[in-house]
Amino acid sequence: MNEELSILALVAEAGLLVKGVMLILVASSITSWALIFQRGMVLSAAKRQARAFEERFWSGLDLVRVYREPGGEKPLSTESIFRAGFKEFNRLRQQHGVDPDALMEGVQRSMRVAVAREQERLEKHLPLLATIGSISPYIGLFGTVWGIMNSFRGLANAQQATLATVAPGISEALIATAIGLFAAIPAVVAYNRYAAQSDSILAGHETFADEFSSILHRKVHAKPQAEASA
Repeated sequence: MNEELSILALVAEAGLLVKGVMLILVASSITSWALIFQRGMVLSAAKRQARAFEERFWSGLDLVRVYREPGGEKPLSTESIFRAGFKEFNRLRQQHGVDPDALMEGVQRSMRVAVAREQERLEKHLPLLATIGSISPYIGLFGTVWGIMNSFRGLANAQQATLATVAPGISEALIATAIGLFAAIPAVVAYNRYAAQSDSILAGHETFADEFSSILHRKVHAKPQAEASA
């Protein structure tokens, strides 16, 4: 309890600029923790939605039925890629004289756009986490250097220089570095983990887009071959 009170006292006695640095770092820490929880829920939901849709897709259901029975109110994750590709596939097939290769190129382009949108959704706010993780220690170090500088300036006016004279000022300054590390470490760890999870999910999306493109390719070339054999 005394230790907590002494730390609070040191913060209260810190200079105005050091207090401002501490306030910025506390706000950065709160922001980073809010983003950590929010991004964690988004990525967990994306993995869950992708797994559920792929189980439904590979269960043997007809593609038209899968398209007409969306898994949720707003298709996300792998389902959004499927719906974008299949919608473009049906639209182009209804147009007369469309070359099969041009049709498949349009389908693949639509799915690439859908993958890019998913990437934007999954990686949203991750750059802010990286920024907080990279600059918070430097902000804390700036507050520490400034506080130590002021401590030694005050020491110059003292008649007798002792450790007890300079220690409180240095302790106040070092709290800024501690807060900076407290804000930076969780942000860096979360960014690295979420960036890896996002890359893994996007790799799954791209694999699904390639597999679905192969299915549609066989589907669009099956009709001409059937007619030629007849």
